[in-house]
Amino acid sequence: MYTIPEIGGLSSRKSIIRIPSETDVPITPRVRRIIDSPEFYRLSQVTQLGLAPLVYPAARHTRFEHSLGVYRLSLLYLQRLSSDERFTSTISDQLAELFIVTALLHDVGHYPYCHLIEDMDLPGVKSHEQRLGKRLADSELSDALRQDWGVDPKQVDDLLNGRTETLAMRLLESMISGPIDIDKMDYLYRDSLHAGVPYGRHFDRQRLIGSLCLNETGDRLAITDKGRTAAELMVFARYVMFSEVYWHHTVRSATAMLQRAVYRLWDAINLDDYEELSDYEFQNRLIDTAKSTGQKSAVELLDGLFGRRRRIYKRVKEFSILEDSEIVRRISRKPFEWLVRCSYNAAQLASAELSIPIKPDDIIIDAPPSAKEVQFKVDVYFARQNQYIKLQKASPAVNALATEQFDFFVKRARIFASPNVASDLMRLNDVNGWLERAVEMTDQSV
Repeated sequence: MYTIPEIGGLSSRKSIIRIPSETDVPITPRVRRIIDSPEFYRLSQVTQLGLAPLVYPAARHTRFEHSLGVYRLSLLYLQRLSSDERFTSTISDQLAELFIVTALLHDVGHYPYCHLIEDMDLPGVKSHEQRLGKRLADSELSDALRQDWGVDPKQVDDLLNGRTETLAMRLLESMISGPIDIDKMDYLYRDSLHAGVPYGRHFDRQRLIGSLCLNETGDRLAITDKGRTAAELMVFARYVMFSEVYWHHTVRSATAMLQRAVYRLWDAINLDDYEELSDYEFQNRLIDTAKSTGQKSAVELLDGLFGRRRRIYKRVKEFSILEDSEIVRRISRKPFEWLVRCSYNAAQLASAELSIPIKPDDIIIDAPPSAKEVQFKVDVYFARQNQYIKLQKASPAVNALATEQFDFFVKRARIFASPNVASDLMRLNDVNGWLERAVEMTDQSV
């Protein structure tokens, strides 16, 4: 057993913070120093699910709460794996403490709406993990890491950015970012809880944690066959949460609107000036920038999202990989600028066909971004046979849900339009043909 006070705090209840749902998070003085630092506490003003509250009003939980949940799970993982001789021979107390603080700090690089901005993949955009190093440098947080934990901030930065050259570091990385990592284990449950839907809570977290072990080579997490059903349910929970919450058509419409506004303002935006802001400050800064630069369409888009009256773009058409496979494949994973240009061409074609004025930003094409979701690749250890088998091979359900088709079935391609013109666009004789012509025009112009 690791002699780490935070793990002991799981049962002592000496000092705790209560987070939903009725969960006690052990807090030691050195953990308190981290969460009270300005670099960490700012997460209490950054919501976890971005624009989802426009659809699920209670989903206003913060990155602060989520980070505490992930930290607690890191302690449970270590508590479980401390009985595994291969794990304890690889992960010393010092590395275990590195894992704990990395779990606590995994979202410190987040700024408001950063995921949707990262998905745009515009020049010069760094991931929130890459921004972590700046926050760790010469700060209260870096002092706390060095003085209280004996951890070099660069180790945290390396672990979160995949710079893991040793077997031990690869193992810790799989616990932070992998198929059954502590981040995913928390956000599926927590997002489901706050959104008021059951989908992300219908898997047995306790059973899954109890089945944790190492893979055959000892550099990744695996599970025993006792946790197979729990893992299958976790895959399904992830699938349904993406389908019903993260890629809900209205959430995606709002996301696409904010992305288009950011794109229109991009030349006037310096993300370094935005990363310290709260959600509310970020929204106001964008609105002020739109007004000061005379970007009328950006002002309208932002007012529809953050003004006194919600005015979200309407869904004109949704394309299925089963029925519209050619269209879906032609517009999925295209550069964001290509999608904007295709939207402009679509607006021009529709305006001519319907004989009505349609502005370029009245139409937005939303499609899966270039980066795919991480596939659910984890080994299952069958003790009786002393054999490791890939979960996809052992489970037909996982094989069906965790392949690359996940992105196509869950992340639908859609056309959204301003409420001013949406009903007119639905009168088009052949929506698929209209989009195909816009795609051809765009491809020819690139």
